[in-house]
Formats: sequence, structure tokens, C-alpha cells
Amino acid sequence: MHCPFCRHEESRVVDSRSLEDGSAIRRRRECRSCDKRFTTMETTSLSVIKRSGVAEPFNRAKVINGVRKACQGRPVSNDDLAKLAQEVEESIRATGHAEIDAHEVGLAILGPLRRLDQVAYLRFASVYQDFDNLADFEKAIQELRERPEAQEPLQTKLFVR
Repeated sequence: MHCPFCRHEESRVVDSRSLEDGSAIRRRRECRSCDKRFTTMETTSLSVIKRSGVAEPFNRAKVINGVRKACQGRPVSNDDLAKLAQEVEESIRATGHAEIDAHEVGLAILGPLRRLDQVAYLRFASVYQDFDNLADFEKAIQELRERPEAQEPLQTKLFVR
């Protein structure tokens, strides 16, 4: 870490604090050369691997936009969508992996979306679980009727790279 004032390479950590959502650590540092203090933010990177093989940083806005389409016409607020995206990111980060397939992000959305709105869940699940026919919808609806309070969909598993 270079001092922003004198460019010296050595500093000591005076104070460390985690952000509320745990996504970053704020460190207060002091330069060993000029004794001036500065703040750094340390974050972990989370990359999403697209079907094409290209990696891009995880983006909550993309989660929100994808779910927003499934929630169109449903009683779901922007705050609900933001909370869902945060929950999805936290669950993915909790795996401890730095890379995850884009399809697995979609699968990770299913549990929180099921709790948020069952109709939106069915819309979203029909894409991410590759529903082929009416029987797939009927099976998903039956699972919702049997286990409306379920935390995670029965067939959803999170796989990471």
C-alpha cells in the first residue's frame, strides 16, 4: 500500500472496521515515513462467469433487473428487490468462492424470490429450471402448495467454480 502523500510503501493499520453488510473492510492507516493518516477500503471480488466464458464482476443491479421482469405487475417494491439482491449476494459470498456461473446466480435467486412472491418465483423458475411443459409448472405449483413456507426450492442446488 503506497502512502497517497509521500508514496512510501510501508504503513501500519491503526483501525479496522467492517461495513454493516460485511462486504468490505475500512482500514485507517498511518504512513511509517511521513506519519500522515489515510483510509483504505478492502473488498473481496466476486466474479460471474457467463456462458461465453467471460468473467465480469457480480452486480446487484443485474439481479434486480432480472427479478424485476418476473415481478412485473406484482406487489413487489424496489426496496424488496434491493433486499433480495443483497440476500443473494450474501449467500453467494458465504460459499467462499471467488467465481460463480451466471446460471447459478439465477438459481440462488429462487429461494429468496419464492419467499417474496410465489407468482414471480414461478415465472423466474420457469426460465432457470428449464420448464419444458405444463407438467413442470404443475409440479412446481404442487410443491408450492405442499410447502409454501419453504426456505429453498426442492430442486435448487448452488454449484460454484
